[in-house]
Amino acid sequence: MQEEILETHDKCTACTSRCNKLEVFDWLSDLPQGVSANDIVEIQFKNTRKGYYRNSNAIHLEKGDAVAVEASPGHDIGEVSLTGELVLMQMKKNNISPASYDFKRIYRKVKPVDIEKWEEAKALEHETMLESRRIASRLKLNMKIGDVEYQGDRTKAIFYYIADERVDFRELIKLLAERFKIRIEMRQIGARQEAGRIGGIGPCGRELCCSTWMTNFVSVTTNSARYQEISLNPQKLAGQCGKLKCCLNYELDAYIDAQQDFPRTNIPLRTREGVFLHFKTDVFKRLMWYTLENNGSSGLFEVSVDRVKEIIAMNRKGIEVDKLIENAPKPATKEIGFHNVVIEESLTRFDDKNRRNRDKRGNNQRNRPQRPGNNPRNNAARDEANDSTPMQSQNPEGQTSQPRENRQPRIIKPQAQNGSDGNPIRRERDNNATRTNQQHRGNRNRPSNRPRGGNQPNNKTPDAPANETSHE
Repeated sequence: MQEEILETHDKCTACTSRCNKLEVFDWLSDLPQGVSANDIVEIQFKNTRKGYYRNSNAIHLEKGDAVAVEASPGHDIGEVSLTGELVLMQMKKNNISPASYDFKRIYRKVKPVDIEKWEEAKALEHETMLESRRIASRLKLNMKIGDVEYQGDRTKAIFYYIADERVDFRELIKLLAERFKIRIEMRQIGARQEAGRIGGIGPCGRELCCSTWMTNFVSVTTNSARYQEISLNPQKLAGQCGKLKCCLNYELDAYIDAQQDFPRTNIPLRTREGVFLHFKTDVFKRLMWYTLENNGSSGLFEVSVDRVKEIIAMNRKGIEVDKLIENAPKPATKEIGFHNVVIEESLTRFDDKNRRNRDKRGNNQRNRPQRPGNNPRNNAARDEANDSTPMQSQNPEGQTSQPRENRQPRIIKPQAQNGSDGNPIRRERDNNATRTNQQHRGNRNRPSNRPRGGNQPNNKTPDAPANETSHE
């Protein structure tokens, strides 16, 4: 019990447990209330529907409490979204006068029976919307029913629809009342209001403005995109509602103020090089790009706004300038833009790159297919077989050859070469000895699985001929 009390006191009263549509942060919630506290409370219902009610019974209400309020007929159930002095500011923002507004009363906080009935009514909304669409389609009405909202006591339902023209839905109301046994109220909304009720994520990655904070919808035209030098692509300019994006008006005033002294873009610039036509403009850098007539966008020339106004003034006097750009363009300097700093936090930035290259080369050599004679495993198995069962073979002279482990490396007799006089060239004995020593050294470095010890190799092998060559 004490833990529940602590959790109640620690909870922020300015925030709710979920993000509601048209959510308002109560930044005056921690101020102590005076003697003349405001008794007007803002109640939020399904999606973006809100209303202002008077707390005539002086019930202690906090943000997020579910209450039963007065309706016509019966009662409705909503959630407290704002209390205190901030409610009057919200009414002023929405152009609602407290003196002329018809405030309804708050009955009580909801009971478990009210919540059960409310949940049953909300479960019927989706199926009711689909059935009402079928009935409207059978009546061939040019309208779209986008949402249905049941009242808390399940005696009334509000049908939100979109239509481009006036619709006679008297027959539709009779059929809906006969089908669902409730009171029917039809409300026409626009495409932007429908998108706000449904909600979603915009191309900027944030929630839709119409479902989070925007309440007044201002008309948007394509001139807003033209002033901001935005491409007139309908797929880029349209939002989820199918209309032009509301955010096109956010920075429009700043662009209009910056372009007050800009020359008109439909005026050509006449020079001795030719006639230049406007291509695009960078508003805040005060730069304009021009291209030669009938040249397209292949050659663009960057000209400042002051230079363009100077050329236009000279053309009006009948003077053609020599060049479009008075001075030679400065060499382009590399601007500091986006820098990828992700690689600086890489876990492998301190690894030895040479070591990784060596490991890669080693893996390639291990994966390389080997010839049968060069496979060290086959050689080792063959050597073990020879060591376990040494085989003796007879040479042509009838002498028994020595085992492999006692056999000395065989010396290949070099072929004699004849000189210019036709006589064979005598080779030096020390050269043969040097070659023999190199062969011995290479055999010692060759890996082998043969056991150490045993008989020492003899200096001469019976089958090795002498290295000396006789000269007749």
